[in-house]
Amino acid sequence: MWGRNPRRNMTDVNVYTARRLDDMAQSLGLLAKNCEDEIDHGLAREDALAAMQVSAATVCGSCSRCNLYRDSEKEESYYPYYLLRAFEQKGQVEFADMPRFFLETCGRREEYLAQLNRNLGRAAMNLEWKNRFLESRDAVMVQFRELARILEEFAQQLESASDITALCGRAVRRVFQMHHIAVDNLLLMEYRGRYREAWLTMHTTNGRCVTTREAAQMLGRAMGGKRWYAPRDTRTLITRRPSAIRFLEKESYQMMAGVAWKAKNGETISGDNYMYSDDVPGEVILSLSDGMGSGKQAATESRRVVELAQQLLETGFSARSSFKMINTILLLTSKQQRPATLDVACVDLHTGVLEAMKLGAMGTFIVGEGGVETLVAPEVPAGVLEDVEPALLSRKLWDDERIVMITDGILEACPGEDKEKNLREYLEYLGPQSPQEMAERILDFAAGEMTRDDMTVVVAGIWKRKD
Repeated sequence: MWGRNPRRNMTDVNVYTARRLDDMAQSLGLLAKNCEDEIDHGLAREDALAAMQVSAATVCGSCSRCNLYRDSEKEESYYPYYLLRAFEQKGQVEFADMPRFFLETCGRREEYLAQLNRNLGRAAMNLEWKNRFLESRDAVMVQFRELARILEEFAQQLESASDITALCGRAVRRVFQMHHIAVDNLLLMEYRGRYREAWLTMHTTNGRCVTTREAAQMLGRAMGGKRWYAPRDTRTLITRRPSAIRFLEKESYQMMAGVAWKAKNGETISGDNYMYSDDVPGEVILSLSDGMGSGKQAATESRRVVELAQQLLETGFSARSSFKMINTILLLTSKQQRPATLDVACVDLHTGVLEAMKLGAMGTFIVGEGGVETLVAPEVPAGVLEDVEPALLSRKLWDDERIVMITDGILEACPGEDKEKNLREYLEYLGPQSPQEMAERILDFAAGEMTRDDMTVVVAGIWKRKD
């Protein structure tokens, strides 16, 4: 399995792996840097000159009476810029945009102008496809840069992890031996004092089966009483055949969430979508998206956004990089501009720290003993702007606090002129309640007889573990 001295061998592997991962991260970062090109947001002077030159060669032949191209080629000539501005504003160059001498002397002005517009149209189309290609490549480069960040972080985690096998290994083996379980190999790691992780290769010695849940309880007793668990992706039984099992120390906090929603009047499907995920050990991810408009199309767009966000975040991408990639993907794939908001809250259950990321989303309310706090960000929905920068907000959460995330339909339906103030006052009046009950009461407070927009509210509560 791991050799005669598994602890030493594993430590050597960690150091080697960390260095190799760091080298790979540097290579990916360099690759991304070498592919950084500016996107052109409009046609350049050279494009106008090229269009004029091709038009002259196609239409004018040997005629050179107007000298239109040669005069425009001079550095001090402003006409190419004027020509481009007229084309970009109106989609074509008209006779009124051409020089007076040209209009008075050219015998083929209709043909020349038609050819000029065709050439400028081709140049604009080429520019659009070039920028589309650069946007697609930028999306890949964002993934390279983020993958490099993940590798660097993982390398640092491996290097900074403390091997505590020597301190606790004997006690662990003794406890399992008392329950007729032989530990063949053992590795105990501690990560920056935040949490501990265990890898045990073991088998039963009496022919019976033991659940990993029972084994986690044994490990907890051996490690000083704190609770441990086996992640969902590990096996559930320990048998007489040796198997490697991963165990994690229980987080300091736990969370529960509730949701309430209501579709716009006349619609059977809400254009809002939400998601709650605890698939990443030690972390809870809440996401909420409001699609433009209402009905099936809005629901499709918002569901697509929250699913992308969940997939990227669970894979290990940072919230900022996930948002930028989602925005780029929506820009590239949408046949028409149908922006969707995106609101994500990531909570570290070991530290209780909330990281909220928003693209066009409403403010997030934090309800606790100290009152109500609002986390707000600029309102720019996803899939609208190319260089959008998501806003990152961070806050430490405390025992029994509530996170309240809403779509704009909730706020717009609140009574009074200062709707946000009235909603804050209502949240202060409610105080912390069970997440589901709180979500339903907020919806009832906002919803009237006429529901003019889709409304969704997600409430999550956090509690300090008592065990």
